[in-house]
Amino acid sequence: MGPGIVILFSLFGVLNGQGGKQMSIEECCKDGRDRGIDNQDCTALPLISESTTCRIVQEQCCATVLEDSICTNGINMAKDQGGCDTQFPGSTCETKTTRMCCDCCLLGRAAQEKGLPCDHSLSLGYQCGLVSRACCDDGAPDVKTITLVPDKDNEALTGKDDPLLNECSNAKCAQECVGNGTCACFKGYKLKPDGKNCEDINECLLGASNCRGGERCINTLGSFRCQREVSCGTGYELTDSNNCKDIDECESGTHNCAPDFMCQNTQGSFRCRPKNQCGDGYIQDALGSCIDINECLAQTGPCHPGQSCMNTVGSFTCQRNSVNCGRGYHLNDNGNRCVDIDECKGPDGECAGHGCINLVGSFRCECKIGFIFNSISRVCEDINECRHYPGRLCAHKCENAVGSYKCSCTQGFKLASDGRNCDDLNECESSPCSQECANVYGSYQCYCRRGYQLSDRDGINCEDIDECALPTGGHICSYRCHNTPGSFHCNCPATGYTLAPNGRSCQDVDECVTGTHTCSETESCFNVQGGFRCLSFECPPNYRRAGENRCERLLCNQTSECLALPLRITYYHLTFPTNIPVPTNVFRMGPSNTVPGDHVQIAIVGGNKGDFFGMQRVPSGGEMAVTRPITAPQDFELSLEMRLLRYGTTSTYLAKVLVFVVQEQPILPYNAIPE
Repeated sequence: MGPGIVILFSLFGVLNGQGGKQMSIEECCKDGRDRGIDNQDCTALPLISESTTCRIVQEQCCATVLEDSICTNGINMAKDQGGCDTQFPGSTCETKTTRMCCDCCLLGRAAQEKGLPCDHSLSLGYQCGLVSRACCDDGAPDVKTITLVPDKDNEALTGKDDPLLNECSNAKCAQECVGNGTCACFKGYKLKPDGKNCEDINECLLGASNCRGGERCINTLGSFRCQREVSCGTGYELTDSNNCKDIDECESGTHNCAPDFMCQNTQGSFRCRPKNQCGDGYIQDALGSCIDINECLAQTGPCHPGQSCMNTVGSFTCQRNSVNCGRGYHLNDNGNRCVDIDECKGPDGECAGHGCINLVGSFRCECKIGFIFNSISRVCEDINECRHYPGRLCAHKCENAVGSYKCSCTQGFKLASDGRNCDDLNECESSPCSQECANVYGSYQCYCRRGYQLSDRDGINCEDIDECALPTGGHICSYRCHNTPGSFHCNCPATGYTLAPNGRSCQDVDECVTGTHTCSETESCFNVQGGFRCLSFECPPNYRRAGENRCERLLCNQTSECLALPLRITYYHLTFPTNIPVPTNVFRMGPSNTVPGDHVQIAIVGGNKGDFFGMQRVPSGGEMAVTRPITAPQDFELSLEMRLLRYGTTSTYLAKVLVFVVQEQPILPYNAIPE
């Protein structure tokens, strides 16, 4: 997306590199190629260095991998289908590259079929020439090649005992000379048309690689390599044979086992085993320490009945129990165990008229309602319900009684039938008020209907409220207020406004929507407060209309006058009332996207009569604000120019802002007669 104009727009982009680490060109290129293999966006790669050179190398190496892959698709289509005409809908960069490689491959195959030389002299471009020669050589039944040295790593011919030394020294071959001034290339290269220099053979494009399924072919200088498309995962490493092998963390020392643990390797991971083994009576915790087992806490006691268990370090002991009966128990007749005492036996019992319930080792009195059992004195005591349950038993006042309580009410209430709640007396049944009466809790309140107020003299009668004469009456109606008995109504100006549904505000009539404007068919209607404007615009010479409010510059013939014109002219319309506070921001302009290193200059270049407007810089561009009070309605046609310096190139954009300042909505004083 190219730079453009955005109204009230804020966007901040941050792109940080890894500072402090020097990256070589080869590392930058390798990172770009790896990301290209993963089909990442080459124009938005995460930076691995603050160096601009490294960023360029990253993007170009990434783009090369993607272009090779896209070009391979076009070559394969040419070989498999023999045509390219109907296979590429759209006009994206990928589609164009695929189409170019497909067409150039068909050109090479056609040259081979007609017996023409593969190394033709047509000016097809570097990449198209490579694809054409590759497809031509690949389709030839007997391609004429020059015998090459078996491997790049073999020693080069020194020529010490070679009788053809003088001829080879004059040949100036880039790699090898095979005599008679004839040059040859290493394995993985082929001779260029000049007969001296060599160029790399892209085995991946020619399909000459031996990569297996699930592997991707990556071309290198003079050779190629096969890389797995799916990584091995955690705990495995890729071998030279492109297979996944388990990493022995114990042998490599990359485990995190504590000193008291030994490492045991597993497939894709490892385990930590304790070195020390605990004996009987101990259990090992997660840190390998031995902790004593408390055998006495086991579900089945280890000691015989009549014995107590005593835990010791690593073991336990059993001790015989001595008979000692506590309160509520006594020894049985045999004197060998304690039995419960039934305190409830006897003529009177322990509860003095209340119910008695024997418990194991004790007893409890079942007290009557209104009493509670005291576990210390073991008697039933009266419950003071009013103190124990304040506010929960009676609605108003609570009075305690022996074994019970009673409720009473305050003035203005009477006790309800349930004996606890209080019912309010409805004084309004006797109609004490002139208009409306509201019964309240324990009293009553007179109130008036809307448009009336309660008299200060007696608090009973109602008087009419003159809403328009109130101190805030000027704010009841947005234009003019008329008082009526018990109410009021509002009026609006005769033209341009209508009364809003709330009956108070005057809302602007949108003549553009209602169709009451007088604009011609070639004009567009723009509504303003209390009226409308008829607008139209035409693109200047050398521009074309690109939307409802935008003109774009046509292609230039490289003349300085044309290049100095703005790339885009956009028209905007604003309206606001007079006397708005200053400063007030009314328009924002800036690039639609930001790039590190951008330099933006925005200025008002025309139409600012009276200097009512000013520009100020903001991080994403510039803002236009009203800097002087505008007290009278008037129109402005402002021209805002933005100059964007990006990547060493300056682009100009122009915004035509039509500002219509209209009279703020008038408010007439009470009983004033409008002209």
